[in-house]
Amino acid sequence: MPTAIALDQASLNTLDLTPAQTVLDPLLSDLDPVHQAINLRFEIHYPRDPSDPRELSEIPEVRLWFIRLDTIYPWLPLILDWEAGELGRYAAMLVPHQFSPREGIRYNPEALEIFVMQKIFVITRWLKEQGIEGHTRLKFMTQMLGYELDDAFFEFVA
Repeated sequence: MPTAIALDQASLNTLDLTPAQTVLDPLLSDLDPVHQAINLRFEIHYPRDPSDPRELSEIPEVRLWFIRLDTIYPWLPLILDWEAGELGRYAAMLVPHQFSPREGIRYNPEALEIFVMQKIFVITRWLKEQGIEGHTRLKFMTQMLGYELDDAFFEFVA
């Protein structure tokens, strides 16, 4: 069953991370939150004018909240509900992109590459600090974002 973080306009506008901290901090007390079936989702309630064509990831207040969240929990992409599209939506909050109703999210390729490599470096270090062995889930995450990494690459990162 998915775990959800509910976000409202007040939390987003004030950069209040409490809704996320309430869910995520207890996960840190577990020895290995990465290998559990957490399937984290965000339920974002941000009222918009019906004539506003922007996606949530195009609203500066929403993006800024996710940028702040990512600085505190850089490992978060590992526990998102990838099958529900949460990894793509999360990346859209942090990576410049364009949205097309027919083609969906189209990330800026260079920005996505920088995002993916930064996540690899940060998450690899975090996994090591947590005493969590292996990088299989990290490799799957990069594949979901369109990158194929060889195991040998992780020898350089470690």
